[in-house]
Amino acid sequence: MRPLLYLPLALLLFPSCEAITGKELARVSIDTLSTPDHLVMGEATLNLKKDDQVALWSHLDMAYDGHADLRMRVRVVKDDADLQLFELDPTEMNVTVGETKTEFNGHTEWSFTGKNAVYAVPEDGAYTFKAILTAEENPSLVVRKAALVLKQ
Repeated sequence: MRPLLYLPLALLLFPSCEAITGKELARVSIDTLSTPDHLVMGEATLNLKKDDQVALWSHLDMAYDGHADLRMRVRVVKDDADLQLFELDPTEMNVTVGETKTEFNGHTEWSFTGKNAVYAVPEDGAYTFKAILTAEENPSLVVRKAALVLKQ
């Protein structure tokens, strides 16, 4: 009976993930890799205020043999003008949530959500975040899920 008494106390002491990682503003799906011959871009437009901080997170679920060299390119656009280009390695994160990684005999299964960068909003307005995912040639690479997650 005592463990039931501790449940409400535990719920009060442990903050939600959103309190730690930020509120999700948008999720841009980029499940298909872009190639020089085939561009696959996802985008989201957000109404933001001056001095807002928008965190760029990557969400990936993938498998590969050997090594997988991925790049996520994110363009920030306002009023048809390119404001900033981020070239991110989605596997280089400073905060990670829900990461699972198994490696066996050179085969890797990896799923994670991680914070990669922050964009500081220079002025009020509608900002469009355009993202693509690219990878060095690796025939074994399977991207089951990929997204740019924008948080504040």
